[in-house]
Amino acid sequence: MKPSLFVVGLPLVIGGCASTLPPDVVASSATVEQPSARPVVYRSPISGYVVRQPVDPKPWRRQNDLQSPTNGDAS
Repeated sequence: MKPSLFVVGLPLVIGGCASTLPPDVVASSATVEQPSARPVVYRSPISGYVVRQPVDPKPWRRQNDLQSPTNGDAS
Protein backbone atom coordinates (compact mmCIF):
# COMPACT_ATOMS: atom_id res chain seq x y z
CA MET A 1 0.00 0.00 0.00
CA LYS A 2 0.99 3.56 -0.42
CA PRO A 3 2.39 5.30 2.67
CA SER A 4 0.31 8.39 1.95
CA LEU A 5 -2.84 6.33 2.61
CA PHE A 6 -1.67 5.69 6.15
CA VAL A 7 -0.62 9.31 6.65
CA VAL A 8 -4.02 10.63 5.60
CA GLY A 9 -6.41 7.79 6.38
CA LEU A 10 -5.22 6.58 9.78
CA PRO A 11 -5.77 9.91 11.61
CA LEU A 12 -9.22 10.21 10.03
CA VAL A 13 -10.24 6.72 11.14
CA ILE A 14 -8.88 7.21 14.66
CA GLY A 15 -10.49 10.65 14.94
CA GLY A 16 -13.86 9.25 13.84
CA CYS A 17 -13.72 6.64 16.60
CA ALA A 18 -13.39 9.21 19.39
CA SER A 19 -16.43 8.99 21.66
CA THR A 20 -16.22 12.34 23.50
CA LEU A 21 -14.91 15.78 22.74
CA PRO A 22 -12.20 17.35 24.87
CA PRO A 23 -13.54 19.73 27.56
CA ASP A 24 -12.09 22.83 25.91
CA VAL A 25 -14.11 22.17 22.75
CA VAL A 26 -17.48 21.57 24.44
CA ALA A 27 -19.36 24.80 25.18
CA SER A 28 -20.07 25.31 28.86
CA SER A 29 -23.32 26.72 30.21
CA ALA A 30 -21.51 29.69 31.78
CA THR A 31 -20.54 31.08 28.39
CA VAL A 32 -24.09 30.72 27.09
CA GLU A 33 -25.61 32.71 29.97
CA GLN A 34 -23.28 35.71 29.65
CA PRO A 35 -24.80 38.82 28.07
CA SER A 36 -23.85 39.67 24.52
CA ALA A 37 -21.76 42.65 23.45
CA ARG A 38 -23.20 46.10 23.02
CA PRO A 39 -24.93 46.74 19.70
CA VAL A 40 -22.90 48.49 17.04
CA VAL A 41 -23.71 52.17 16.59
CA TYR A 42 -23.42 53.65 13.11
CA ARG A 43 -20.78 56.32 12.71
CA SER A 44 -20.19 57.99 9.39
CA PRO A 45 -16.72 57.32 7.95
CA ILE A 46 -16.38 60.99 6.99
CA SER A 47 -17.60 62.46 10.30
CA GLY A 48 -14.19 63.96 11.21
CA TYR A 49 -13.39 65.27 7.73
CA VAL A 50 -12.01 68.81 7.52
CA VAL A 51 -11.88 70.58 4.17
CA ARG A 52 -8.39 71.78 3.31
CA GLN A 53 -7.67 73.82 0.25
CA PRO A 54 -4.19 74.24 -1.26
CA VAL A 55 -2.55 77.59 -0.54
CA ASP A 56 0.34 79.48 -2.05
CA PRO A 57 3.71 79.03 -0.34
CA LYS A 58 4.75 81.67 2.16
CA PRO A 59 8.13 83.40 1.98
CA TRP A 60 10.72 80.94 3.22
CA ARG A 61 12.91 83.54 4.95
CA ARG A 62 10.09 84.57 7.31
CA GLN A 63 9.29 80.92 8.07
CA ASN A 64 12.97 80.27 8.78
CA ASP A 65 13.24 83.30 11.09
CA LEU A 66 10.17 82.12 13.03
CA GLN A 67 11.75 78.69 13.59
CA SER A 68 15.23 79.87 14.55
CA PRO A 69 16.27 80.60 18.15
CA THR A 70 15.70 84.18 19.28
CA ASN A 71 19.30 84.82 20.42
CA GLY A 72 20.78 83.90 17.02
CA ASP A 73 22.74 80.91 18.28
CA ALA A 74 24.64 79.51 15.29
CA SER A 75 24.91 75.84 16.21
